[in-house]
Amino acid sequence: MSRRRAGPRPRWALVTIPIAWIVAVFVIDVFAPPDIHLGPLLVAAPAITPSFGGPRTVGLVAALAVLAQTLIGIIRDPDELFSANHEAQIIALILVGASLVIFCVVRERRAKELTQVRYVSEAAQRVVLPPLPGKLGPLRAAALYLAAEAEARIGGDLYAAVRTGSGTRLIIGDVRGKGMTAVNDAALLLGAFRVAAHRRAGLPELVTYLDRSVCWDLVEPGEAGRFGETFITATVVDIPDRSGPVRMVSCGHPPPVVLRDGRPTTMEARRPAPPLGLGELAHPRYHVESFPFEPGDVLLLYTDGVTEARDATGAFYPLTDRITGWRESDPDAFLDRFRRDLLHHVGGHLNDDAAMIAVTRPGQPRT
Repeated sequence: MSRRRAGPRPRWALVTIPIAWIVAVFVIDVFAPPDIHLGPLLVAAPAITPSFGGPRTVGLVAALAVLAQTLIGIIRDPDELFSANHEAQIIALILVGASLVIFCVVRERRAKELTQVRYVSEAAQRVVLPPLPGKLGPLRAAALYLAAEAEARIGGDLYAAVRTGSGTRLIIGDVRGKGMTAVNDAALLLGAFRVAAHRRAGLPELVTYLDRSVCWDLVEPGEAGRFGETFITATVVDIPDRSGPVRMVSCGHPPPVVLRDGRPTTMEARRPAPPLGLGELAHPRYHVESFPFEPGDVLLLYTDGVTEARDATGAFYPLTDRITGWRESDPDAFLDRFRRDLLHHVGGHLNDDAAMIAVTRPGQPRT
């Protein structure tokens, strides 16, 4: 019970400030010489109350200020109570108090609307981008999403993981554009990936299917001539449960990084494909790249919101330089450190959405 009562105390303690101000002005004005009038200073009491109080608190303080102004007139000179000057001061206090109460009501209504928007945004993120399972077969994984918009929880960056009979398939991507259109495009691609990734088809067939899904699902009916206006950069990887190289198809997306014994290596695609959604224009052939992923390694997949994040001088975030020497073997611990380091680099605010997946294969590193 003591914890529940501890919360409101600071707010009610602050209410004593405007009340003490009203009492002080009242006492000084009553005993001041007749030619000194401090009544107009009473307006300061309701004026500061909205900084910590709601409509009822503001209304109460405003009513006390009006009462104090009335009593000052009665005590100092009853005839002065009905003078034009004193009536004008009382009316001004009433108008200021009423305006502040209305302001607080509107502010609280906006705050409730913002809370509801945040709730809907978080629900949409859970549907479109559910948290990655901590375990993907023998692998351990974690995902991080940092939205550029302060009130947003989701944007055009995307990621997903699907288990197959022999391993895990991951996708990470970035939709061209922003706003709800980008969220819708990301949801369509993720739906196509989750439907097709568990099949036994190879990576080229999977990526071809995803490209066609982008081409046909993201273009309005009758607008076939607009192919290429919507595209998504993406990297799709297939990680075997047993030892063996990671297989990858890169579609215009930043390359993965493998961190081994604190030393990062960028896995550049030798023959990258164009972004998804441009297949009708480029007719690409998807080439599978491969790279080693041993026990103890950390595999990083990320979007360009990471590497293009700028500090106050305009310098990009040097991903491989910053993570050199990091030896966190737990994906959650690694991404927690990474989030703090990235936000420190940009001064706390990103200009573009950023997403990252960290995957580890537990076990002793091979020597």
